[in-house]
Amino acid sequence: MVPLARRTLLHEWRRFLPSAVAVAFSGLLLLVQAALVLGIFSSAAVYVQRSGGDLWIGYPGTQSIELGRPIPHEARIRALMDPAVLRVEPFRWVDGDWRGPADKGGVSVFVSGIDTRPDAMMFADVLSPGLRARLDEPEGVVVDRADLSKLGLAVGGQAIINGHRVRIVGVGNGLRALGGVNILASLATAARLDESGTDEVAYYVVKLRDPALAGEVAARLQPGGRHPRYEVWTRQDFARRAMTYWMFETGAGIGVIFLAAVVFIVGAVITSQTLMGAVAGSIREYATLHALGVGFGALRRVVLQQAAWVGAFGLLAGGLATLLLLALAHQRDVPATLDPLVATVCAVMVMAIALASGLMAVRTLRHADPALLLR
Repeated sequence: MVPLARRTLLHEWRRFLPSAVAVAFSGLLLLVQAALVLGIFSSAAVYVQRSGGDLWIGYPGTQSIELGRPIPHEARIRALMDPAVLRVEPFRWVDGDWRGPADKGGVSVFVSGIDTRPDAMMFADVLSPGLRARLDEPEGVVVDRADLSKLGLAVGGQAIINGHRVRIVGVGNGLRALGGVNILASLATAARLDESGTDEVAYYVVKLRDPALAGEVAARLQPGGRHPRYEVWTRQDFARRAMTYWMFETGAGIGVIFLAAVVFIVGAVITSQTLMGAVAGSIREYATLHALGVGFGALRRVVLQQAAWVGAFGLLAGGLATLLLLALAHQRDVPATLDPLVATVCAVMVMAIALASGLMAVRTLRHADPALLLR
């Protein structure tokens, strides 16, 4: 029956094309939605994912970077005393109010005070040594290229952050933050922009001699007592914590799950209707097979096999269309990313849509009565 299902699809491809298009469109929606969600929410962890270091030290219970609070200097001292630690780098977080051109009004910005040495860990994946060195210029800042239009300035432009004048000395890619504009500055510049007046920073980034020992060293550096003044996380744990917070604690993740369910249901309904129409169009052929002794069980398998082939074709077409859209999104600085696990989950859902549609279309076989041939 497998050759029959395949040959029927090839011979009657016009009947099954709408079903394949419906499956492809459902797959496209699921994959693009997943890519946008991952891209948008992964920007909450851009500070961690785009930086080196194996451990992060911050305020106890911090769920996301922007929720950090100043921590005592003893956190750095204790980390440096551990023989497994190679380097500790401060990271100053400052909430800022950007005042640029009058027609843009005020913009909420996140100022990241980072080390400007060539081998610094913060944003090591996106800042070249030359661009990082520009931050040593008086009041110099770096922004993401895609945020220039939002700020209303070009490279060399000047603005006011928290009452202090700054100047854009360069732009980078991959610096966009969730919920605001990310501004990179030197530790000295960030300290001047910090209205709190404290010399304590929000985070310390730790590089280990052996990254494989990150979990063990993090547990060793955790302070004791009922009310610790800081907490230690591995890089992966802190990035996951930030993404989870924005996806679920803010309520945005529930909306994503609901939208995915709607896409699945709508895709299954549309695909099932088109597949039922294709099966109904071949009902006389199925009646002939039944008259020749082919049981309804075998005919059901033919329909399900056709649904599987339709799903595979739709998945392939939807996947190719998704790759083209993601390439376009990257050119336009749209945050979109897709990892293998999520892509596999989406592929399983697409095939589930096709097979569910096949099960619904099986009901059409009730009309494959040999008596139909006498009419």
